[in-house]
Amino acid sequence: MSEKNIPAKKRIKDLTLLEKVYVPEIFKGLALTLKTMLRPKFTMEYPEEKFIPPASYRGRPILVMEKNGEERCVACGLCARVCPPLAIEVQASETENEKERYPVRFEINMLRCIFCGFCEEVCPEEAIIMSMDYELAFTNREDAIYGKDKLLVPVNQSSDKIGFLRSYR
Repeated sequence: MSEKNIPAKKRIKDLTLLEKVYVPEIFKGLALTLKTMLRPKFTMEYPEEKFIPPASYRGRPILVMEKNGEERCVACGLCARVCPPLAIEVQASETENEKERYPVRFEINMLRCIFCGFCEEVCPEEAIIMSMDYELAFTNREDAIYGKDKLLVPVNQSSDKIGFLRSYR
């Protein structure tokens, strides 16, 4: 007789009384809980002990400023278009320099930013990158809107993150 001809009730394994009341599973769960409780605790004393993020960490977005004082951004607006929560606003203007355009206004609303890193991935000039900064505190909504004054960081301060991005791509 093949398995297809056996009724469904006979195909199911007969369970013992203990298996029917889930006693082994309860003991397995209690054993896991006890094992977890006896494991050493991992607590970081935050203000005294700083968290050292890995190289792939996506912290506060920053704009890279070249050694000559100009920002790398060419105001293409790709970062603003790809941003899911619409946290980035870019207003472009013409310039006589080699790159032809620059952002007159570049703002990121940090209350909206979800730190996804899409802006970093889409930027053709490596002008916006996700830094290692994770300490953000605001007393009002206006403080959470970062303009070019808070976003611009010299290239030598962000060279380790730029190096990681280049090795990743």
